[in-house]
Amino acid sequence: GAQQDQELCVAGRVGQQVVNQLVNRGANVRVLTRAPSKAKFPDGVDIAQGDLLDIDSLRNAFSGVTSLFLLNAVTGDEFTQALITLNIAREAGIERVVYLSVFEADKAVNVPHFAVKYGAERMLEQMGFSATILRPAYFIDNEQMIKDVIFNYSIYPMPIGSKGIAMVDVRDIAEVAAIEL
Repeated sequence: GAQQDQELCVAGRVGQQVVNQLVNRGANVRVLTRAPSKAKFPDGVDIAQGDLLDIDSLRNAFSGVTSLFLLNAVTGDEFTQALITLNIAREAGIERVVYLSVFEADKAVNVPHFAVKYGAERMLEQMGFSATILRPAYFIDNEQMIKDVIFNYSIYPMPIGSKGIAMVDVRDIAEVAAIEL
């Protein structure tokens, strides 16, 4: 029989929504997570244990995968995670990558998190992946973390100044990612 495409998502808040979107579209989905026992994904989702610094777990997770949704966490080794993951993805024959970057990553390279995202974007291009780079600004869902302060004290404690900021729902990001995958 014909081999079906397999999508791999890295778990997380956005990753969970991407998985849901892919499953709703009938995709074969595998999720890479450090803690499979805590994973709550729809039936039929294949769960691979590992992380983005573990080459063997990446090789196992990427086996048979044709598309990758990559969102690496904001950590001190974020760029290392991206480099390792993209190299193993290329080695495994992954053709398509949807990468979650950040708004204006190329214009704020003095901010470590932005510099990492821009570096990964350049790696995607240099490595020749068919890629879509998503650059959202601010997750409207972040409000959930501060809703008690907003409702109880009428204070919006985010340092965004008086300019305002474009906000996006992670479900919208996930829908675009799933369509691109």
